[in-house]
Amino acid sequence: MVTLEFRPWADGDDLALLEILGDPASPHAHQDRTMFRVDAEKPFSRALVATDQGIAVAAGVVFASTLHPKRLWLYVEVAREHRRTGVGTEVVARLRALVPAGQPVELKARYTLTAGTDAAAAAGFCASLGMEKIQEARDVIVEPGGLLLPVFDDGGLTLEDLGTGSVELTQLVIEFYNSIHEWDPAAMTLGSAQKMLLNDATGAQGVIVLRNKPKAMGGKILSFAISYTPARVDAPADVLLGWNPLLGRDESAEPIRGLLAMLAHEHPVKLEVDGSMVVLSSLVDALVRAEHATVIATTHIVATA
Repeated sequence: MVTLEFRPWADGDDLALLEILGDPASPHAHQDRTMFRVDAEKPFSRALVATDQGIAVAAGVVFASTLHPKRLWLYVEVAREHRRTGVGTEVVARLRALVPAGQPVELKARYTLTAGTDAAAAAGFCASLGMEKIQEARDVIVEPGGLLLPVFDDGGLTLEDLGTGSVELTQLVIEFYNSIHEWDPAAMTLGSAQKMLLNDATGAQGVIVLRNKPKAMGGKILSFAISYTPARVDAPADVLLGWNPLLGRDESAEPIRGLLAMLAHEHPVKLEVDGSMVVLSSLVDALVRAEHATVIATTHIVATA
């Protein structure tokens, strides 16, 4: 007979749960597990552990994001032998009851589909909570040889290296990030841009930008690429490819294509492409059809409203 008890998260639970749950199913799941923590107010978070005869069998957490303040993130994991028993639903219900007035009432979560994995259980669980898809993100490997290199000249299109501490770059990253998150409104600031995307702790290694003309001639950044240390030494470079959000879709197409051509000229690169990145997403679609790119994972972001 299963007799479940519920208690707040405590130090040491991460190791106990690792033994029960095994390795994370995806890189996103690995990131989300780091949100399990002792209860806090700033930023707000509540985490619960479900135990069966003293053994941890499930855990869940809700937490606030200053970057995306509209909803609370939800993450739940249940040991395989306890799935489809209602324990995950009970964890969520108890977490909801712990959310105080003044915090968002809507929840969001995500689950990832990769080759050889079955995300049906996660999809069904999210649907049972009233969650619907609000975005889809794809991890894509772009292979060399699929794109023609841009043409540079002395007074025109210019490729430039920038430092990750560049104020000009940081401001553009903020504007870009906020512009592509209308589906989950963002409040990126100088501090959060540096902390989340640009400082050494993020693994940011370098930045290249395309300008419409040299900076000394008043050139503006059209597109940018931030490279990050890959998870494995032999893995493709992990790149955030962005663009000036003041450009229209037609205006941004060539700077996006040109910079991606430079990035993947000799070596493959890995991109994360949201559906909100319309021009880049369409370019990736074309590269996939031409077998110059491969989608290695698809993540569904879901929310209650």
